[in-house]
Amino acid sequence: MDISVVIPLLNEEESLPELMEWIHRVMETNQFSYEVWMVDDGSTDRSWQIIEELQQTYPGLRAIKFRRNYGKSAALNTAFEKVAGDVVITMDADLQDSPDEIPELYRMITEDGFDLVSGWKKKRYDPITKTIPTKLYNFITSKMSGIHLHDMNCGLKAYRLNVIQNIEVYGEMHRYIPVIAKWSGFKKIGEKVVQHQARKYGSTKFGLIRFINGPLDLASIMFVGKFGKRPMHFFGAVGILFTLIGFGILGYLTIMKFIFAVGGIDDRPLFFFGILMLILGVQLFIAGFLAELITRNAPERNKYKIEKIV
Repeated sequence: MDISVVIPLLNEEESLPELMEWIHRVMETNQFSYEVWMVDDGSTDRSWQIIEELQQTYPGLRAIKFRRNYGKSAALNTAFEKVAGDVVITMDADLQDSPDEIPELYRMITEDGFDLVSGWKKKRYDPITKTIPTKLYNFITSKMSGIHLHDMNCGLKAYRLNVIQNIEVYGEMHRYIPVIAKWSGFKKIGEKVVQHQARKYGSTKFGLIRFINGPLDLASIMFVGKFGKRPMHFFGAVGILFTLIGFGILGYLTIMKFIFAVGGIDDRPLFFFGILMLILGVQLFIAGFLAELITRNAPERNKYKIEKIV
């Protein structure tokens, strides 16, 4: 099979018939063999009934219905476990992503050799309250991850099949799939300018809370990706640094008191800061040991991503 299209959705009953007809038209025009996986993330409208009706017309449509709303990451990860296409395309169900982009995304994966291609909505039809924070988010993410994409969170992406077979998306980490892919060893990450359409039906499902959860998820991915199998290297290094600072401060104050006879040492803020550094250093060191114990007893402690065996 050439292409699997994955579409997570929540309360998008108006857009589904038009979206499915559009995808089918593009696939037939380009003679792609395809399947479409729609994941209903706990919709409370008629989205599931619409999907069941569409299945009578489009035999390539498959669907999953969650009992409640679990989030976009859960929807994507569940579909990723079931797809069979050589190239996997993800897109949103609100008609803001254009299926006309699929042929070029497919070509970039199969001919240009990219592992992952992310869409870039260069011209957006969103309010300024969404575009400005998005630009800031993309700038910070690019600097921290070393992946230079203009639109990290674009829902329209293309993946080689083995990419989604080797990554796990959970929580709200769908925003950082390129970062997860990079830490899994897939470094051929490209970008394509894609058409962004104004929302035709319904309303956005994302609130301001994403600007709090987003940075926390990025920090988690960066830490786990770098220190997931060797947590002591992080906690131990920081713990040693804090401990040395604490010993240095207390040593300095001890010399000042007993050699230079300086009084009032134990009332100075520097004295309490030194004790604080010493305590934090020991605690971080203990945290590192505990993390190592947990890691060494984990069932996947010696499982690594293997690309080829000759």
